[in-house]
Amino acid sequence: MKRVLVSDSMASEGIEIFRNTPGIEVDVITKHTPEELKELVSGYDGLVVRSSSKITKEIIGSAEKLSVIGRAGAGVDNIDVAAASKKGIVVMNTPGGNTITTGEHAIAMMLSLARKIPQATASMKAGKWEKSRFMGNEYCNKTLGIIGIGRIGTVVADRAKGLKMNVLAYDPFIAPEAAEKMGITLATLDEIYGSADFISVHVPKSKETTGMINAEAFAKMKKGVFIINCARGGIVSEKDLYEALVSGKVAGAALDVFEEEPTKNMALISQENVICTPHLGASTDEAQTSVAIAIAEQMVDYLLKGEIRYAVNFPSISADLMNAMAPYLNLSEKLGKFHAQIISSGIQEVHIEYSGEILRFDVTPLTIALLKGLLTPILNENVNYINAPIIAQERGINVKESKSSAVGDYRSMITLTLKTAKAVTTTAGALFGLRAPRIVRINDFAVDVVPEGHLLMLYNYDKPGVIGNVGTAIGAANINIARMHWSRVKAKQRAMVVFSTDTPLDEEILKKMKETTNVISVYQLEM
Repeated sequence: MKRVLVSDSMASEGIEIFRNTPGIEVDVITKHTPEELKELVSGYDGLVVRSSSKITKEIIGSAEKLSVIGRAGAGVDNIDVAAASKKGIVVMNTPGGNTITTGEHAIAMMLSLARKIPQATASMKAGKWEKSRFMGNEYCNKTLGIIGIGRIGTVVADRAKGLKMNVLAYDPFIAPEAAEKMGITLATLDEIYGSADFISVHVPKSKETTGMINAEAFAKMKKGVFIINCARGGIVSEKDLYEALVSGKVAGAALDVFEEEPTKNMALISQENVICTPHLGASTDEAQTSVAIAIAEQMVDYLLKGEIRYAVNFPSISADLMNAMAPYLNLSEKLGKFHAQIISSGIQEVHIEYSGEILRFDVTPLTIALLKGLLTPILNENVNYINAPIIAQERGINVKESKSSAVGDYRSMITLTLKTAKAVTTTAGALFGLRAPRIVRINDFAVDVVPEGHLLMLYNYDKPGVIGNVGTAIGAANINIARMHWSRVKAKQRAMVVFSTDTPLDEEILKKMKETTNVISVYQLEM
């Protein structure tokens, strides 16, 4: 039974999905302190949050069973994703669930700002009739500059076109052809600053975007520009915005997000030309129902089937794709695990080459699976698909990928080369049939090794009697040999034999193996 904790208020439709799914048990506990939440999460496999719960490094550290955190919404600012990744916890969000709602809120804020609707409403509720005081601005034929054309920015652009606005957009990651299809004009930031009547921000918050709309940016803008921020607090510098409002450079600002939430910046929000809402971008009944259902379905699929969708720290893999990729994921992990046990010093570099039909897939999950297999025998600790790349990075391992369209003896092949302080070693794996993994190369030796169970691998001089002597010693220890594969490189007068045994050999027998005439080295592997 998988246990899920919902720690923030969430639409009942999502909670019912958990309750009605066999194998899932759900608790809804929304009133708690950070210390109480730290105690609570230790007994759960999944955690659902919105924006209220702050999932810190300390909370994650106390989560003994936790394997997935689901954010019912797009932003994950309140989750320490790095700490979750390091501990092997999948962090999921629902990026599309509130797209329309947030985009529409930005448009509503822009219209309200230009027509001074909140100020006029407050005036009338105070018993006044100040028609001349609230002269507004039209939107038709005005220029809207959109910074960031993602899902939400695209919605804003579409609605603005319906208002007969000219739309300029800045986004270095969108192709001109895609922008042309949307009916928008790509522009530089400086071009937007210099010509836009309204500027709406829709970029994610990062080191690069924090404070990007600052005094320098305001200096480049047209006098009388309107600023709308329904993205993330801190992208627009509140200090610099305040000064631009007071100076008259900015005619008005509409803010749904703030550097600190709840905001204490009363000097800013009390300005007559500022309208604001308490982070309501995603706050519609439709959006909250949508994200609740989405995150519940995603988490159920992950907890019960291993399907990963909309993870912010792992490539998304649908159920159908997972089924197709499963044999390759298994092969990748086994190849890494096999290779880790035949090296004797720290790994400096990992080079993975993919060739053949495997290239029809995104190979990123395969690389992660290989790293998981590679690091598990070395570290003897919890290494999984989420934290394997982080552990490799922390250990200073340089990971490289390459792809080759050349097809050799196998429809697909994965070749792994490891560089250590002592040597460079290579192994390769392939699938036999559709699902059966095989190790097909170990350095210079062509092999056909089934990577499962207890394996004994010997390098030896290519002399008569070695296999007989080793086989006799194994038999004398009352250990059954299930499979054996022998290979040699005649030019180097070297040979290799890999035994599969029903039980592992003890240290005394291994010592005798190493002392056997013409045996160069012995490795016992657990697969």
